Amino acid sequence: MEPLSSEDLSAVSGQGGVYLSGDITINDNGGPLNIDGPTANGYNWQADCSGSSDDKRCGGRIAVNSGTAGGWLVLDNIRGRFSFEGLTLRTRKIDSDFNGDGAAFNSDVFEIGLPNNLNYEDASFTIANSNSARPTDPGFMQTDIMTVNINGTANLQGNLLIFPTGAP
Repeated sequence: MEPLSSEDLSAVSGQGGVYLSGDITINDNGGPLNIDGPTANGYNWQADCSGSSDDKRCGGRIAVNSGTAGGWLVLDNIRGRFSFEGLTLRTRKIDSDFNGDGAAFNSDVFEIGLPNNLNYEDASFTIANSNSARPTDPGFMQTDIMTVNINGTANLQGNLLIFPTGAP
């Protein structure tokens, strides 16, 4: 290896980006159980989530406010193993194609290159709507829409492009 002079370095071109692989396990051995809210000793721990109980909170929770009226879209009780290889993140300039709209757009987008395989092992989550982000909030009510259980591999292809928008 040799150092490059400024002149030589100015002639070098390349691409920037990130290549990611991951293996994520969420609450494989249980999770927090909160029936009455926080206690002086913190939350109780539920070591076995396989039984049936309406009070269990054995997985992760993501709540997104769906509007100014206060409703929440929820992914609840997220647990299991998720793994992938080859997720890429980079910026890309769109200045052509898209039925002629690319030339008019002529700007950068954020590109997420999907991994070839997404592996699931005992993965599950519940899609729900709720009146609150946290189950510990007063008056909490949640309606579960469906629970998904996944084992196996999903084959993914393509890219997800995120386009910037103007100031609100």
